[in-house]
Amino acid sequence: QVQLVESGGGLVQAGGSLRLSCEASGRTISSYEMGWFRQAPGKEREFVAVISRRSISTDYSNSVKGRVTISRDNAKNTVYLQMNSLKPEDTAMYFCAANVGWNGRRPSDYSYWGQGTQVTVSS
Repeated sequence: QVQLVESGGGLVQAGGSLRLSCEASGRTISSYEMGWFRQAPGKEREFVAVISRRSISTDYSNSVKGRVTISRDNAKNTVYLQMNSLKPEDTAMYFCAANVGWNGRRPSDYSYWGQGTQVTVSS
């Protein structure tokens, strides 16, 4: 079983950048496809980005494509989410998750979750 802890969230002005980190323990993340999701108050949790086990492929939601980059360092057991050109609508709790399968785009595809890190973008 893998434990995930997110960090790097905070308050930023529109147009700014943040880099989120997700540090894993318990098992190596090389065994998992890794994803980022977000959830705003009153809304469902939504897919943001996913990266394959060896970083060969990535995918992004249309709402963040071109502004966000997911990456991973299996040696450091850490996954990252670089977010640029942030908008107020990016405000949400951001969650890191691990998938034992492939091509996960739904929250139900993921078995392990972190507690989340809050991102707030002011206009």
